[in-house]
Amino acid sequence: MSTTNYIGTATSRVDGPAKVTGTATYAAEYHLPNMAYAYVVSSPIAKGKITKIHADEVLALPGVIQVFSHENVPSVAWLDKKHKDLVAPGGSPFRALQDPEIQFSQQPVALVVADSFELARYAASVLRIEYDEEKHETNLETQRAKGYEPGSGKTGFQPPPPPRGNPDKAWGAAEHRMEAEYVHGTQHHNPMELFSTTVEWRGEGQITAYDKTQGVFNVKNYLVGVFGLKKDDVRVVNEYMGGGFGAGLRPQYSVYLAVLASLELRRSVRLTLTRQQMFSFGHRPHVLQTVKLATNPDGTLAALQHHALHETSHFEDYTENVVNWSGMLYQCENVKLGYQIAKLDVFTPLDMRAPGAASGSIALEVAMDEMAYAAGLDPLEFRLRNYADRDQNVDKPFSSKKLRECYHQAAAKFGWDQRSQEPRSMRDGKMLVGWGMAGGVWDATQQKSAAKASITADGKLTVLSGAGENGAGTYTIMTQIAAETLGLPLEAVSFKLGDTDQPEAPLQGGSWTAASVGTAIQSVCQDLAGKILKLAQKQDDSPLKDAKFEDVEFLNGQIRLRADHNQSVVIRDVLQASGEAKVEADGSTMPNMLKQKQYSLHAHNAVFVEVKVDEDLGTVHVTRVVNAIAAGRIINLKTARSQVLGSVVWGIGAALMEETVMDHKFGRYMNHNFAEYHVPVNADIHDIDVIFVDEEDDVVNPLGAKGIGEVGMLGVAAAVANAIHHATGKRVRDLPITIDKLL
Repeated sequence: MSTTNYIGTATSRVDGPAKVTGTATYAAEYHLPNMAYAYVVSSPIAKGKITKIHADEVLALPGVIQVFSHENVPSVAWLDKKHKDLVAPGGSPFRALQDPEIQFSQQPVALVVADSFELARYAASVLRIEYDEEKHETNLETQRAKGYEPGSGKTGFQPPPPPRGNPDKAWGAAEHRMEAEYVHGTQHHNPMELFSTTVEWRGEGQITAYDKTQGVFNVKNYLVGVFGLKKDDVRVVNEYMGGGFGAGLRPQYSVYLAVLASLELRRSVRLTLTRQQMFSFGHRPHVLQTVKLATNPDGTLAALQHHALHETSHFEDYTENVVNWSGMLYQCENVKLGYQIAKLDVFTPLDMRAPGAASGSIALEVAMDEMAYAAGLDPLEFRLRNYADRDQNVDKPFSSKKLRECYHQAAAKFGWDQRSQEPRSMRDGKMLVGWGMAGGVWDATQQKSAAKASITADGKLTVLSGAGENGAGTYTIMTQIAAETLGLPLEAVSFKLGDTDQPEAPLQGGSWTAASVGTAIQSVCQDLAGKILKLAQKQDDSPLKDAKFEDVEFLNGQIRLRADHNQSVVIRDVLQASGEAKVEADGSTMPNMLKQKQYSLHAHNAVFVEVKVDEDLGTVHVTRVVNAIAAGRIINLKTARSQVLGSVVWGIGAALMEETVMDHKFGRYMNHNFAEYHVPVNADIHDIDVIFVDEEDDVVNPLGAKGIGEVGMLGVAAAVANAIHHATGKRVRDLPITIDKLL
């Protein structure tokens, strides 16, 4: 409708100035009158029972208002099925302070509320609690025989497809075979912003919760259900978020406890978790995977088997789509995929950037590298020989797939044709040089989403949708979509999000925000454009009087005929002449399921990595990365590239550093801090090239956009591992690849 070229340009963040000047307000920065401060007391044991809480000693301190525990809080969430949040897995969700049972280390066992943060923290530190400790189990290795297949119907879980062909027979008869186990440990999200909730008490049962979350409507529905509140009495706000990565998909116990305290004390309350407590609710699970591959004499896959086992808690069956990707990424007629979970005395794992795929792709893509060597083929050539033009899991064509172009463009940029196949054959002085590659696939999803748009007589457009913004660029791309649709300059558009008083939008997760909220905004702005055109046609001697909507375009603040650009009107003049103070439109959009169900909808990528390894010290330097992404229409080249850069950094961290280490004697994570939970820093990151492969797709959504935040991470860790093998000749299948594993 508009030829204003905002979509697809490298536009700077519209929310950037607010963030760098400190005017952006985060959950812990709302200052309210008569506010109390809450501090969580965490369990030092992993399993057992509370036998006594010496709350009277702490309550005697001047300024301490209350100590909440299972002994004095009201019973809530009596019907789990009714009071779950939107992303709860099967089982019975954990409810803090509801009973004396201890189910995991660092479980919240008490909440101290005081007149100041410092006093609340001190009082929590001296609160004496006695426990009856029981034997716990936190080691997945010991639970291999106790793994079980989760039932279908769990939130977001797609059971692996049934086997096809005869994978066991084909594997046994093949010319080249490989079988190996791949392991990566527990990882935690560790966003910079701590989880925090500031609850504004507005009167009897009426609250506003300023909460760190990736879904304000999810939190609202949760609070309404758990506490039995009226929907109109609960408002949840999150306008800015300092990173989430999946940790904010579920309402965490911080919002539950803060609201509980506010309702009981009838005053405003703030609760902020510590960095250590951020390790107490959800994580990427520890996963054990076995992959078996076999090839025919021509290098095509004869058989593929992939099995995964990962941890869950005793109270919920957390599931991820770990192995399914292996059945669709490569062409193979004999495939068997298996998936199991095992219960440990830990908190339920939680979606973490590219959940399932990030784990599964490591095993598959390292195994593909091993198989390529066994078959005597270049790793890229091996993948191209086994390229899948159809999703064999569901026997459907892809709506679009430019993975082959990703391979070729990234390989050309990287200089892959200069690679020698033999491990330890490339050097730079005393450093061993290795080149590795891998690929990835991620869902392209659209969710139901609503938006509202209004334009005033001065030509200023305001667009609302209760979406989330955890750093991906949502503020900016929605502003671009609205500006282009109505032909207005960016500075004339204001996009607002993160408030349950706004039209309902989905959680910000799964890389679906651009496709979902963007489509709703495009649609509602088109409706608004139609209303403005009708106002223009009511004017005397209007050059657009007989024009149909498809006959006009909105450009540079004007409406003009496509066939004759001289026949135009100024939007602002139309609004002022109409006498209307404001023109509004609202509505919602849903995916076209009739069209989409005929296809498999996915984004793809290919990653090429160079590492340099010090042979004496075992240190690894990732010196070059080229990541090519096929993700449909790119809305903003600048924020999209930033997303992929972050994804690559995550992949490097997963390959070389990230691991939460459990001390099984105590059932507690030992490195639950920024000092010892290692993530890449500036000195670890060198050249990263991002390529966006042109890809048109009119099936995924009207914008043609696919998500990029998750797919950009896939393949990176495996490519690093494959490059290390090429450099050193050592095949490390246990991530992260630390120095001790190379010496």
